[in-house]
Amino acid sequence: KKRSRMEGAKVPRPNTTAKKYAVILLSGGVDSATAAAIAKREGYDLHALSFHYGQRHERELECASKIAQFLRAKTHKVIRFDLRAIGGSALTDEIAVPKGRSETEIAGGIPVTYVPARNTIFLSFALALAERIGSEDLFFGANQLDYSGYPDCRDEYIRAFEKMANLATKTGVEGKGRLRIHTPLLQMTKAEIIRAGIELGLDYGLTWSCYDPLADGRACGRCDSCQLRLKGFKEAGHVDPIAYARSSPC
Repeated sequence: KKRSRMEGAKVPRPNTTAKKYAVILLSGGVDSATAAAIAKREGYDLHALSFHYGQRHERELECASKIAQFLRAKTHKVIRFDLRAIGGSALTDEIAVPKGRSETEIAGGIPVTYVPARNTIFLSFALALAERIGSEDLFFGANQLDYSGYPDCRDEYIRAFEKMANLATKTGVEGKGRLRIHTPLLQMTKAEIIRAGIELGLDYGLTWSCYDPLADGRACGRCDSCQLRLKGFKEAGHVDPIAYARSSPC
């Protein structure tokens, strides 16, 4: 009998036989927060890593800090660099964030909110931190079902990076360990992710997804990220705890 995605997405119970360290890519959004909560449940000490890379707003970093505190991460580092020097994305350049797109439009092609090579850069920093603290485990909240078509959220990309990481590090070359990139949300819908997080006791009121928030701090409700989030909460049967503009579609 073929298992459903939800059966395959059951949250593992913690393994308390040994102390384990994991580097967590923590953006402040639903997916990264849920991946971090899963790592916590699995018994890892969390070393969270976030990035100030010249994005349109800093709200997501404020949320990442709150999530790291909520999950009692051992450390939370924020790495600063500026991808505005490269541009080419609505998140780092003078390009309008798409609003009000249909599900078909969101699912079709790579949107202008894609930041060139962003996840490759993020994972490289995470790899460096993992080597320094002696961790063999990275948790990445990538998802290739309810997502905006980003090429660096696909399984083939992640496995290729994992292979490269084990060829390019002292730990891998000397055979002292093998780096693993955990992507527990990869084949889950947004609704399944939200249900898993709620089961883990995660407070989604601490998270942020909007690409283009209003001046008063509310989420726009109309960008791709807001629409995917709202759709996920609706399908999960839960109310999204963050504030949206009145014009939000859900």
